[in-house]
This record gives sequence, C-alpha cells and structure tokens, in this order.
Amino acid sequence: MYTKRILNNGIPVVLEQLKAFRSIIIGIWVKVGSRNETVEQNGISHFLEHMFFKGTKKRSAVDISMHIDSLGGDLNAFTSRENTAFYVKVLDEYADRGIELLSDIFVHSTFDAEEIEKEKGVIKEEIKMVEDTPDDYIHDLFNQQVYGNMGLGLPVVGTRATVKSFTRDNVVDHVRKYYGTADTVVSIAGNFDIDHIVDRLNHYLGALQRGSEPEQVLPPVFRGGIGIHSKDLSEAHIVLGVPAVAYASPYRYVIAVLNSILGSSVSSRLFQEVREKRGYAYSIYSFVSSYRDCGYWAVYAGTSKKRAVVVTEMIIHEMKRLADTITSDEVRRAKDQLKGNLIIGMESTSNRMQSIARQQIYFKRHFSQNDIMKAVEAVTIDQVRDLSRQLVETGPMSLTVLGPVTTEEFSGII
Repeated sequence: MYTKRILNNGIPVVLEQLKAFRSIIIGIWVKVGSRNETVEQNGISHFLEHMFFKGTKKRSAVDISMHIDSLGGDLNAFTSRENTAFYVKVLDEYADRGIELLSDIFVHSTFDAEEIEKEKGVIKEEIKMVEDTPDDYIHDLFNQQVYGNMGLGLPVVGTRATVKSFTRDNVVDHVRKYYGTADTVVSIAGNFDIDHIVDRLNHYLGALQRGSEPEQVLPPVFRGGIGIHSKDLSEAHIVLGVPAVAYASPYRYVIAVLNSILGSSVSSRLFQEVREKRGYAYSIYSFVSSYRDCGYWAVYAGTSKKRAVVVTEMIIHEMKRLADTITSDEVRRAKDQLKGNLIIGMESTSNRMQSIARQQIYFKRHFSQNDIMKAVEAVTIDQVRDLSRQLVETGPMSLTVLGPVTTEEFSGII
C-alpha cells in the first residue's frame, strides 16, 4: 500500500507499506549531486556524504557504528550526479531507533575539522580505487567527454586536488545551500504503522527548518567526438553513445525496450553477436543514463587491444541497423524481460524505497507496478523503430576508449 504524507516542516514523505516483511528501510534523499558543483568544489557532495557519519552532537563516529550494529541493521549512503541519499534498514521492531539514529546524523552532525582532515585521506584512496578499476573509470571519462568539465561531466568523487582543498566552511556552506526542506524527500518501505512513523519523523526531523536554494540550470549539450586515453592495461575499455531521453520522458519505456534489444540482456544482439558468436568480449552491454533534463544511450565493451577497433565497428553497425531490422519477437521478448525484472526487483525493500523516492523527485507522483507494466506493454514496434532511428541518425555520436590503444587507430571511425 502506497501513501504520501507531508511533514509539519513541508518535507514530503512517500511510504510503501509491506506487511509481509519483517524489516523497514528509511531513506532521506537530497536533490543535490556532482552536477551542482563548481570545478573548484567538485566532489563536495560525496565528501559531505562521508562526513555525516563522523559524529553528531551526542554521538561519536564509533558510537554511530556501535549503535547500528547493536540493531543488526545497515546504515549507509550514496551520492550520484543528481541526488544524495542516506538510509537505515532495520528489523521492524527497531523502526523508532532507526529513525532516531538516521535523523541524528542528518540534522545534528558536527563536521569536526579534525575528522574532515582524516576523511580526505580515505576519499583520496577511493579516487585511486576508481582510477584503478578501468571498467568503472571509463564511465567518468565518457561523461566528461560528452558534457565537458562542468555539471554532469564532473566525477562524483571529485579529484585529489579538490578533496585536498576542502575546509569545514565548504562543508557547512554546502549543507546550508542544499540541505533544506525544499530539496529533501523521505522514502520508506517495509512493515510499519503509517501514522506512528510519520509522528516519529515529525518529532525527529522537525528541527530541520532551514530553506534551501534549488537551482535552475540549462540542459547540457551532448558533445560528439572521439576521446582516446592511452594506458598500459590488459584490455581496451570502450564506451560509445548518443544523446537520448531525460528521466521523466514519455519515451522512457520505449528506450527501455530498445535498450533491451540492443544489449542489456543475454539474448540481446550485442551479447549474442560479440560475445557468444565471436568470443570477442567477456563484458558487453548497453545502458541508458537519464538525468533531470537530458540523457544518453550507450554501449560498454571490454576487449583485447587487437580487437578494440573491430568491436567498436560492430557496435556502430548494430546501432545503425537496428531501426530497420527490429522484429516483433524481439519487442515481445524485451517487454517480458522488463516486466520480469520489475517484479523481481520489487521483492527488495531497498529497491522499493529507491523507486518511490525517484518517482517523487522526478515526477512528483506515484506509479504502481500495474501502471508500469501497462506502460511497458503499450510500447509498439513502430515506436521502438522510430526512436532508434531518431537517436542514431540525427544526434552526434561519442566514443571514449581507455587502454593500450592510440588515437590513430580510431581515426574516422564515427
């Protein structure tokens, strides 16, 4: 059962009651991420996410860790390019204690200067880890190539130089600017009493009275071209993409079907052609990255140096021929896959919490499972063909490669 309430301070709370479960997950979402940062302050959203766990007015960092472990729960957070979320998952009988703990770190964190200096070292190691994981790092490089060194093109974790420069004033200013009632959403899924949970939220989050400064930014322009990052690796890592649709686009289900056909499933064209038939790659998949006002449709592949060019050519070939060769059987299979993934995914309270939070953030309304299933089923083969043609034939194409390759090898490929 889904419902929506508004706290006394104006924060919306979206709730999905699941009485068959024995747990509850509470998430506090803030509509800020790396796209809101300047180049000089890149990584501050992610840095701040870490700092919320380093002590409050009544708890030290050790106290916070011991408290969540004593509940047998999970207290964590994540930062993306557009949102930062903090959540706690506990047994339903510990719901009140979980809410109190999460609210304490969200409202009463102290951001101790000494802890800030220590955390800089932790995040610098995290940056190294990302850079040493090429199948992850390539996505940051691709975003930077298509969106530039600003907004959505900035890495979530920041850089060593920006992290080193952060001060307590930077952290406090970021909280003051973005962590107010206008940019906050609470999302809850699991077994609970609605009135009781809302009462506890009013009690613990009621102290949050500050406003925030929601930003109106222009959609970034997707830039085509080729970016080669030569590095001595055992594989070449490739991302190739075209501009696509925003998160709330009416074509979001059409592109989901199209993406499934191209490369997001084991029966997809790219998986079958590149991996199963030829053995040219272990990992190859297509994906959609959608944001508030823009998005892109892309393919990732990891392959050997000697096959990097031919795999890239195969990806381009499959994308360009898709509109004229899509079959009704492929559309049917894609719809069934999407609906199956939806139902299986919704068996997780964490997935449900995230789903209803994003619906509130991007749509300000709720879509039930039946609503989504009907929307997927309503997609037609003509819509899939038309969108494929529009995306591939009318927009710029961008290619990023990381690995033991040279710019000359890929000259003129797109």
